Amino acid sequence: MIPLADSSLRTGRRPYVNIAIILINALVFLYELFLPDRTVFFYTYGLIPSEVTSGQAFATLMTRGGPLDITRPFPIWGTLFSSMFIHGSWMHFIGNMVYLWVFGDNIEGRVGHILYLVFYVAAGVAAALAQVAVGPNSQIPTIGASGAIAGVLGAYLVLYPRSRIKTLTLTYIITVIQIPAVLLLSIWLLLQFVQGLGSLGVSSQSGGVAYWAHIGGFLTGMGVFGFYRLVFRPRTSPGYYWR
Repeated sequence: MIPLADSSLRTGRRPYVNIAIILINALVFLYELFLPDRTVFFYTYGLIPSEVTSGQAFATLMTRGGPLDITRPFPIWGTLFSSMFIHGSWMHFIGNMVYLWVFGDNIEGRVGHILYLVFYVAAGVAAALAQVAVGPNSQIPTIGASGAIAGVLGAYLVLYPRSRIKTLTLTYIITVIQIPAVLLLSIWLLLQFVQGLGSLGVSSQSGGVAYWAHIGGFLTGMGVFGFYRLVFRPRTSPGYYWR
């Protein structure tokens, strides 16, 4: 299921931060495409769990062509931030940006530009730390914006469970249907849990999907905006129009 648009609500605020995040991700991915070998780039700017837990950064990467030096322009903790702007393939990049485009503008419209930026980055960091907690000895770089975007999805589920999402379904018949946000996002989270549990005990040294980063980001989004609703008890903003 691929979300295409939010057909239930609109915001009067332009999502400048959301658009800027998408553009930054696009520029970084475009830069990657011109690299002769992206491996060193991933190991330099990606989050490596064993580096975080040991406090020791890799100095050399052994490849088939021989050792390659890794020079990182910032401390290890900086990869908590840099890793969320890197993608490994076209599908990885496009999939993440579609979800961010559909769901991110509504969250930014609700809390404003600055708070949305702070939340997005914080959700990405929380997601990365969740993946580190599950695989503390992994030497494979964790990259991608999906952890931060999962935080946006969790926030959306709390704020707009009644919203309907125009969704492209790819089954026996390709069609576009409208699915309630609470159903779509609950199914998404359930799939992450099932596949995350299946990944436990399996060697992570060959790479794969960071399911626990998705779960950590999503639960962070739900927790932060669950607290937000309890404290501020926001009703539908005048800037939103339900239909």
